[in-house]
Amino acid sequence: MAGILDSVDQRTQLVGENRLEILMFRLSGRQLFAINVFKVQEVLQMPKLTLMPQRHRFVCGVVNLRGQTLPVIDLSQAIGMRPLVPDERSTIIVTEYNRSVQAFLVGSVDRILNLNWESIQPPPGGAGRQHYLTAITKVDDQIVEVIDVEKVLAEIVPMSAKVSAEKLADPLLEKARGREVLLVDDSSVALSQLRDTLTQLGIRLHMAGDGLKALNLLKKWADTGEVMTDKLLMVFTDAEMPEMDGYRLTSEIRSDPRLKDLYVVLHTSLSGSFNEAMVKKVGCDGFLSKFQPDKLVEVIRTRLALDEPA
Repeated sequence: MAGILDSVDQRTQLVGENRLEILMFRLSGRQLFAINVFKVQEVLQMPKLTLMPQRHRFVCGVVNLRGQTLPVIDLSQAIGMRPLVPDERSTIIVTEYNRSVQAFLVGSVDRILNLNWESIQPPPGGAGRQHYLTAITKVDDQIVEVIDVEKVLAEIVPMSAKVSAEKLADPLLEKARGREVLLVDDSSVALSQLRDTLTQLGIRLHMAGDGLKALNLLKKWADTGEVMTDKLLMVFTDAEMPEMDGYRLTSEIRSDPRLKDLYVVLHTSLSGSFNEAMVKKVGCDGFLSKFQPDKLVEVIRTRLALDEPA
């Protein structure tokens, strides 16, 4: 799988086109799973695994990769399936989420596929591993399950949504109380983190599970004559979501005269350097990596400052 990732310039060509590339793999059975290629650094045979005392039960151990120590997570066990047994022939997928790098132990890697987000559907309701999926799709008449890696990681290292007292003491944030914000994300973990942080500011929240639902909601409000910049303080949107991604959502907002002046921030687990190029291309007002409560509040403050007299 050498050369699995293209350059930033090549990858940004997908932005705004409502397309994504997925890396498909198997765990302990025949079922195909996938994650977004944008979050994959490399795929390789596992280097020497070092066990650690008192490690989380989903963590097999750590590996040293070019001077960097990475935890190796048994993705099969983490989503409630049979644990994998690591050995020198095992395959790992090295990924970056929310500014952290980790490796996932998998059974085997299948291939990379370029898809349209419209072909990606929300997962069906139910118990079991459905709680660890953000989406499903069909490839060659076989169901492919897209894993909610943010949920897996949050169970291993819980994220805090608490805002520091210093940030909350800012008098400008009083102007956020009672204002409305739209949150768009297909991850229940990400929505919970946003909700738990923003409710500390007294903000009223609306939520949508993908870009298409969010766009329909915005247009419904606009159809009733709402002035959208009066109704909503801002929109936080994830990048990758079923049916319509955050880049296409932003492009659609900018192309509708009733919505075009909304303040839109990309709130994603993708890496910052890549997103800077994407934000410019689709016209977002800002970018923020996930799970940073104080920085989330700074973004709210930046938006509020725009309404202050010069």
